[in-house]
Amino acid sequence: MKLIKNNEFGGERPLYCEHGLRLEDVTVHAGESALKETSDIEAVRCRFEGKYPFWCCDRFTVKNCLFTEGARAALWYSRGLLMEDTLVEAPKMFREMEDMTLHRVRIPNALETLWRCKGVVLEDVEIEKGDYLFMHSSDIRISRLKLQGNYSFQYCRNVEIRDSVMDTKDAFWETENVTVYDSVISGEYLGWYSRNLRLVNCRIGGTQPLCYAENLVMENCVLDSDADLAFEYSSVHADLRGAVTSVKNPRSGRIVADSYGEIILDANIKAPGDCEIICHLQK
Repeated sequence: MKLIKNNEFGGERPLYCEHGLRLEDVTVHAGESALKETSDIEAVRCRFEGKYPFWCCDRFTVKNCLFTEGARAALWYSRGLLMEDTLVEAPKMFREMEDMTLHRVRIPNALETLWRCKGVVLEDVEIEKGDYLFMHSSDIRISRLKLQGNYSFQYCRNVEIRDSVMDTKDAFWETENVTVYDSVISGEYLGWYSRNLRLVNCRIGGTQPLCYAENLVMENCVLDSDADLAFEYSSVHADLRGAVTSVKNPRSGRIVADSYGEIILDANIKAPGDCEIICHLQK
């Protein structure tokens, strides 16, 4: 493997079509497409300042690096990424990616990040300003995510999330086959139009959660007091702990909780309209 160490590059495509290359303590200044159409690249303690440095790359490792705000849209159309201990200040990262793993990565400006990606693993990742995170992505495994940003995981499929804290309005809309374990999710309008959403040992906050959902399953979950008007037009099987502020017109299934502030079943309920709503003492 060729080694480039303690060097600087800039301009248009300075390392275009390189294969089998290790970069150590390298700075890529303003310019475009520094490592486009490359493979088998290792970048360690590098600084990326220019746009689109990794496009159309195969099998590359990024460790202890910095992507400044100027390195926007840095990783697109690439496969086989391992990124560790890296700070990503640039927005619109990770598009059309396959088989990527992020360990101990911080992304403080994650606007429109992780779109149309497949085969993603995140562990100990912190994301802020993550509006529209993971749009149209699939086959995702996440542990210990800290997320702030709205409209996350829309149109995603085959997702598993564990031990995470997510502050995110309109999360999990029109998703399919999503399971969340041992996590806190805060934000309005959670999980609308989802299919096969399963929440296990989770705490849920925010108004009108889990409406229009199909085959929603909740196991040992808690709804915060602001999680009102829950389950409208959903097919749901929920085992909840504590009080539920209000339930409105669930379509079918069974809801069990310790108590209810209000149960709304009005003329607008949709067929079959036979959801069983009971307290644990009635079981």
